Amino acid sequence: MSELEALESDLTSKINDASSEAALEEVRVAALGKKGVVSEKMKTLGKMSPEERKEMGPALNGLKNRIAEAIEAKKASLEEAALDARLATEKVDVTLPIRPEAKGKIHPISQVTEEIVAIFSAMGFDVAEGPDIEDDFHNFTALNFPPDHPAREMHDTFFFEPKEDGQRMLLRTHTSPVQIRTMLNQKPPIRIIIPGRTFRCDSDQTHTPMFHQVEGLVVDKEAHMGHLKGTLEAFVKTFFEIDDVKTRFRPHFFPFTEPSAEMDIGYESASNEIRFGQGSDWMEILGCGMVHPNVLRNCGLDPDEYQGFAWGMGVDRLAMLKYGIPDLRDFFAADARWLEHYGFDPVDQPNLATGLSR
Repeated sequence: MSELEALESDLTSKINDASSEAALEEVRVAALGKKGVVSEKMKTLGKMSPEERKEMGPALNGLKNRIAEAIEAKKASLEEAALDARLATEKVDVTLPIRPEAKGKIHPISQVTEEIVAIFSAMGFDVAEGPDIEDDFHNFTALNFPPDHPAREMHDTFFFEPKEDGQRMLLRTHTSPVQIRTMLNQKPPIRIIIPGRTFRCDSDQTHTPMFHQVEGLVVDKEAHMGHLKGTLEAFVKTFFEIDDVKTRFRPHFFPFTEPSAEMDIGYESASNEIRFGQGSDWMEILGCGMVHPNVLRNCGLDPDEYQGFAWGMGVDRLAMLKYGIPDLRDFFAADARWLEHYGFDPVDQPNLATGLSR
């Protein structure tokens, strides 16, 4: 047996005996690496005579190719064996019961907020947000609240401890401070809605210390009460998904609007149900009005050039009315059974094309 035949036999034996890809890699490096035995023999071709090179060149190249092919074949065999072993240990018992579907539900507050956003977004409104912790200027003064207004008292508002300068921060009592922040930082025309959490010292079947509001603001040079009325009537018809909802506007008072009004919708109560669009009873649903000139001035806007309208309504109350939820406090009770009953499928996102609600 020649030297090359003996070398090939030895390397082939080592390849066949390799029990893992790591061991096979060691054989490859020892044979075909830069300092491998076959590579070293290939380096000797340059020192041979033309006749020797003519004979040894093809022989060494053939050896190199056969060893490389043997290594690739062994590698494929080892990979296949590893896959078979893995599949054997990762069997699935198809007779086991499947896992139950996820039971997560969208909270009615989140659902109704998304419905409101969908409606007003289609009207061209942007969504604005602001901090829950506010100062007196943004929450009261800029909104034309007089210094002795009851809302500034401790029994109505959650105040923090006074700062060194005597200023007291507070938990916002409405989302109206975002209107102020927007008017201070953005030139008209303005068209925004402001959903968010608000806080007041109150708790009973229809009031909680923390609740949710959504307000709207339009400021430009031509806005008037007719625009306000048309916007809100279009909203309630779309939100309650009833074309013939009856509405009326009653004079009211708010420090930040003039003239001010409350909007009522017609309904009747039957079998513990509230049915909108029929009956002769009226229910107040939101407050609204034209932005007070003093509020515009406080935000650096000239009321002789700009005017606007605003409104505010409780998201929690809208959810109760639309989906027949009797007690506001249940919204915050963290009862999984209640959420299973009143919650919404996460896949069904509110939109005007396929319908707002389930």
